[in-house]
Amino acid sequence: MFTLFHHPFCPHSRFVRLALGEIGVDLQLIEERGWERREAFLALNPAGATPVLVAEGPSVIPGAAIIAEYLDETLGDALAERRLLPSSVGERVEVRRLMAWFNEKFFKEASNPLVTERIYKRFMSEDEGGGPPSADVIRAAKANVRYHLAYIGWLARTRNYLAGDRITYADLAAAAHLSAIDYLGDVPWAEDDAAKAWYARVKSRPSFRPLLSEWLAGVPASRTYVDLDF
Repeated sequence: MFTLFHHPFCPHSRFVRLALGEIGVDLQLIEERGWERREAFLALNPAGATPVLVAEGPSVIPGAAIIAEYLDETLGDALAERRLLPSSVGERVEVRRLMAWFNEKFFKEASNPLVTERIYKRFMSEDEGGGPPSADVIRAAKANVRYHLAYIGWLARTRNYLAGDRITYADLAAAAHLSAIDYLGDVPWAEDDAAKAWYARVKSRPSFRPLLSEWLAGVPASRTYVDLDF
């Protein structure tokens, strides 16, 4: 049994939830609002950021990239063809490169500013950084989504999945970040059919179902969010 401290709209948390869903492990979820900086949570992760995975032992594993490596090191061999980090060195490098692209670059330029401005700020006090969303930040982030979507489309046209012939952490990272902002209607799917088709395949996987079933009170999901044939 794993326990995951997460926020439902934290893209990194969504990535880890998708990975755990693909692996097929029992999971207990605890919602955490990192900006509140709870002492008990800071004891688990002094950085105060989600996600944090607590495994039997207990072992505390903070951060999406570290959790992904931990899961591969402890469970990867038993997964055989379902392993989310391939066995060959070259393929592992490519998966890690794309994981970093989405968990770092896409997060910084698109998913984090959109989720922060349009969701997190609703629940933050003024001292925590809350307040009305910044139209300038949202405008810049939405523009950045377009070139990231074009890159995903290029990858999808040249490979079966983003990093090769089968699904890996790379696909889950990209899909996790896209899903958080697709909820808000901020992904221009009409601009790239290849990216849209790839995302539809990933979104149709059983690991995605728990994410699609979660809605935020007062913020309805976009039309495309739950539609598997959008």
